[in-house]
Amino acid sequence: MPWFGFGFNVFGQLSKTEETVPSGGVRVLVPTRLSCCGSHEETPVERQEERCPQVRASWSRRAVLHRRGDGPVCLSGFGTGPPSFVSRTKGCLDALVSERLLTLAFADRVECWDMEGKTIWKMECSSPDTVALPLVPGGYVAADVPFYRPLSPQLCAHKLALGTEHAVLLTAAGAVYTWGSGSHGQLGHGGLDSQAEPQVVEALWGLSMRDVAAGGWHSACISAGGDLYVWGWNDRGQLGLPSRGLRAEQQQRSSGAAGSGGMMREQDANSDVFISIQAFPALVDLPQGSEVTRASCGSRHTAAVACTGDLYTWGWGDYGQLGQATPHSSDQPARVDYFTEQSLRVVDVVCGPWNTFVYTEEKKGAFVQLESHPGAVR
Repeated sequence: MPWFGFGFNVFGQLSKTEETVPSGGVRVLVPTRLSCCGSHEETPVERQEERCPQVRASWSRRAVLHRRGDGPVCLSGFGTGPPSFVSRTKGCLDALVSERLLTLAFADRVECWDMEGKTIWKMECSSPDTVALPLVPGGYVAADVPFYRPLSPQLCAHKLALGTEHAVLLTAAGAVYTWGSGSHGQLGHGGLDSQAEPQVVEALWGLSMRDVAAGGWHSACISAGGDLYVWGWNDRGQLGLPSRGLRAEQQQRSSGAAGSGGMMREQDANSDVFISIQAFPALVDLPQGSEVTRASCGSRHTAAVACTGDLYTWGWGDYGQLGQATPHSSDQPARVDYFTEQSLRVVDVVCGPWNTFVYTEEKKGAFVQLESHPGAVR
């Protein structure tokens, strides 16, 4: 089955489904099948789970690596025009896209290109496929100079997630380390101080983690038992915790419709349960207590896949990045009903800064006619 996307689409990185917003951009409120960019998207081998295409996203671009090891990268979004394959990327094993760079891992090297295709940094290595970008042998690749940043071999890095100003690392032993800016509590050390070097998140010590994610200014990790922990900035409810500003906005919207002046109730306005910054990891409970298999963080929103195959989203939703068919934000995890209604099981989720990408498979015994849904692209 294909990837779906929803949210920010002003540069056409999702599809041609339009809904103009006041700023003059475009947003996709309903999960929409990603627009095709050539015959690679329609090959039967793509349906095999072990060869699932990879999606990477920046604010204005999307990169798709269709067939691991022998397929070129497909780019769409700002400066790329319609979705198109970059022939020079044929044979790459992994790819990352940012606003300035396209990072590619080949069998014998890692390269960073500018958006005109010029190689601006290169690293020879024998086996980059043993780790996933941005990790490379001995360190990781960043979007700014110096592109290569070394890591202590004692960390035994398994996965690395980069936020706007911080990094979250998962070791092979299941420990979580963070470093960078801590201005919004995104490091999880209990304060707002920054850290130049990786420091273990002591609140998680003794708990084995199997995945990590980093958003703009918040972080998340999944335990071996399927528990989801989040920490950092919560201004739009991206931690799944009560957000004062978001509740005020919701109250204004509802009371405005009732003609009551749009003011929060006094007891709500003075409540001390609202959380703007959570500097320690906090447990997020999904509805029905479902275990989490995947999680991803956008700039100010979060998405998680439950073991049931359901997708839950929360946080900032102005561009429809929550997939709830509205541009509203939420500080409570809510299931994206589209996939359930279409008898689709969510397998993977990848958040761009202002949008969300989802990979699905048909539920066994179900027949689905996706084109019948108004959000589907033929």
